Amino acid sequence: MSHFIQYLIHLGTPRRFYHFCGKLFPWFMGFSFIAMAYGLIGGLFLAPADYQQGDGFRIIYVHVPCAFLSMFIYMTMVIFSTIFLIWRIKLADLIAYSIAPVGAVFTLCALLTGSIWGKPMWGTWWIWDARLTSELILLFLYLGYLGLYQAITEKKLAARMCAILAVVGAIDIPIIHYSVYWWNTLHQGATISQWGKPAIDMTMLKPLLSMITGFALYTMAISCIRIRTEILQRDFKLKWVNVLVKKINERH
Repeated sequence: MSHFIQYLIHLGTPRRFYHFCGKLFPWFMGFSFIAMAYGLIGGLFLAPADYQQGDGFRIIYVHVPCAFLSMFIYMTMVIFSTIFLIWRIKLADLIAYSIAPVGAVFTLCALLTGSIWGKPMWGTWWIWDARLTSELILLFLYLGYLGLYQAITEKKLAARMCAILAVVGAIDIPIIHYSVYWWNTLHQGATISQWGKPAIDMTMLKPLLSMITGFALYTMAISCIRIRTEILQRDFKLKWVNVLVKKINERH
């Protein structure tokens, strides 16, 4: 355990974390394509049509991963924001800020795909359902976080205020998750969380889990790129960044 902690401390500098992300990126990207390929083939061609929704249910292979990652990324932001507020580790703030746009995009995709599904199933593109409304609030939290970071010119103050906003906004995550149980909503309840007796057939469930895994790995790959880019932008005056840029220019 002590060796693992020492290893994490070793990665705590932007320079080391930059190279660490560079090593992880091709693995995340490669396995994400494999997982998504299986999920798409299984979900679009192998899984049978739903007995009520027909082929319209197949949008869940995009909608569910997007909705899951919209909440997962935000909770990751909350964790790193908390680390920054307590221990003042700059890398934690950098990671939280880097993944925020990724989470915002997934939240928007979850809302759009949900609306596309809702039109034929509910007869309307949008309804102020508790699940949909709380997911929309999550998008506003992402946009508010990014907007506040850009609006405050003093970066230390911006990092602290945005971290507080992220932590306070975490109250929306359990509301999104439990809204279908707390209120009378049109949105269906959980399916993949019922492991004892899944509410979805295994021929549909396996591709869905594969798509969630693929989307998650793809998110990690994109996050690696964004974190590396943010590190270079913040540390562009440091010697190791200048040496790195010089080596890249020499290769090309």
